[in-house]
Amino acid sequence: MHLALMGAALLFACPLAWMVLSSLKSGTEIAANPTGAWPESWQWENYADAVTVIPYGTYLRNSLVLCVGCVSGTLLSCSMVAYGFARLKWRGRKLMFGILISTMLLPWQATMIPRFLLLKEVGLYDSLAALIVPTFLGDAFYIFLLRQFFLTIPEELSEAARLDGCGEWGIFARIMLPLAKPALATVALFQFVASWNDFQGPLLYLNDPYRFPLAYGLERFVSSYSSETHLLLAAASLFTLPIVVLFFFTQRTFMRGISAGGLKG
Repeated sequence: MHLALMGAALLFACPLAWMVLSSLKSGTEIAANPTGAWPESWQWENYADAVTVIPYGTYLRNSLVLCVGCVSGTLLSCSMVAYGFARLKWRGRKLMFGILISTMLLPWQATMIPRFLLLKEVGLYDSLAALIVPTFLGDAFYIFLLRQFFLTIPEELSEAARLDGCGEWGIFARIMLPLAKPALATVALFQFVASWNDFQGPLLYLNDPYRFPLAYGLERFVSSYSSETHLLLAAASLFTLPIVVLFFFTQRTFMRGISAGGLKG
């Protein structure tokens, strides 16, 4: 089983390894032997050239602002809504939760035009706020994920806190959120990757090049330097590196959040 998994991992890692190794080749070498793996001469200056031919620092700053804002908005809104569905008793809770889950069936293209018109009407067009503000209104999938985790936490903990005079906000902040750290970390990682790789959002809502994140900035790089394959691969490697590093540092927390089934002991 381990050998099979190692083989599958190696298979999926091959394109990534080819991209990184090819980013260290010269343009002439790539054109002469595009399928070759090992560079004949290591062109480390490709990375320096890739970050200078485009405003890489500006794109990186915009991506970080976008990711931090979207992750903050998603965690804040989805955790509160999920707690309300999981713990609070109110009329129509099951019906509203069913309506919320049904929105997951809507494709993104169905809400694209209404969202664009709404954001333009409120004055958020051509700003990163057009991509960040909607995350403060919740996401059905993340609400569902957090609600399922909250349901696994024993109700006795909340009852004991109420007997000690703790209100719902106190229970939510002092008991539920600390226990839900693995699930919150999983949601944060999902949202970070989604925001980092988001291309359609900036394509629709941004017009100023100095507000573009890296995902959309790379597309403009392709259109402007399509013949500079070695620089394109170097820029793509720099774009992929943060996600790979983030996953390696958070993989244990990520797996705990996916497989967590409640408290033990």
